[in-house]
Amino acid sequence: MATKAQVLKSKQSLVRPKYTTRVVRRCWRCGRRHGYMRDFDICRICFRELANNGELPGIRKASW
Repeated sequence: MATKAQVLKSKQSLVRPKYTTRVVRRCWRCGRRHGYMRDFDICRICFRELANNGELPGIRKASW
């Protein structure tokens, strides 16, 4: 889990990075930056937890 300082630093809109790829996108639940899914604005771990609990509409576990 990210520290509060890291989360606040990534949310600052006053300091714009020189390149857009330097923007640090973080999960809104845990603050994790790796494994981030832009479509849902959460990391892969939180995505799995929410999907298994049925809290993400339209998402269900695949079975074939």
